[in-house]
Amino acid sequence: MGAQWKVKHKEVAANLKGRVFGKMTKEIMVAARNGADPDTNSRLRLAIEQAKKASMPKDTLERAIKKGAGLLDGAVHYEKLTYEGFAPHNVALIVECLTDNVNRTVSEIRVLFRGGQLGAEGSVAWDFDHVGLIEARGDSQADLDEAAIEAGAQDVEPADEEGLALFITDTTDLDSVCRLLPDFGFTVETAKIGYRPKNPQTISGAELEEVEQFLAAIHEHDDVQEVYVALEG
Repeated sequence: MGAQWKVKHKEVAANLKGRVFGKMTKEIMVAARNGADPDTNSRLRLAIEQAKKASMPKDTLERAIKKGAGLLDGAVHYEKLTYEGFAPHNVALIVECLTDNVNRTVSEIRVLFRGGQLGAEGSVAWDFDHVGLIEARGDSQADLDEAAIEAGAQDVEPADEEGLALFITDTTDLDSVCRLLPDFGFTVETAKIGYRPKNPQTISGAELEEVEQFLAAIHEHDDVQEVYVALEG
């Protein structure tokens, strides 16, 4: 859970598909500001690949690219906001948002943080590494350590219960590692620049349940793109 908090229950995740498409659309639009050609815009290329894997309709994808690149009327400008603070039981977290209404988002995120503690800029970021995070699925012949070394990853975590290994890269190497991993038997499922906790906590029972309820409320907000939490496992 340390690198990125996820909705655990698949049926809940399925119900959130529309919200997921909304978040992906925002990311595509922001990425497309630097050009509508994915061959020369690595952030856009990765966003498009994620959208296709999530089965985003082609017309929705193409419209998001054109709108973000300014090729359609009525373009929406999204601003990135990053919040730092603590969930219940002093669990550090970083929340990334994309919003077209800063005042609204600031107000609503403050309300959501009442169950924890909203911190100032830098209050918890020092305890996270800013890195590239790649989730990839290996075939039966894939060697995890060899793939990490040869593709240029800094570190790798073994496959989780869903069969996804986590490759950690320098932020500048994310795209190149993504391109090389298939040569070593790995299919990239997700790739992004994000945060990895240096000192993840271990909690359980009622305390963990309380933290997860807090995180679920944060994650469900329409402007929240990513939630990174200092939790182990």
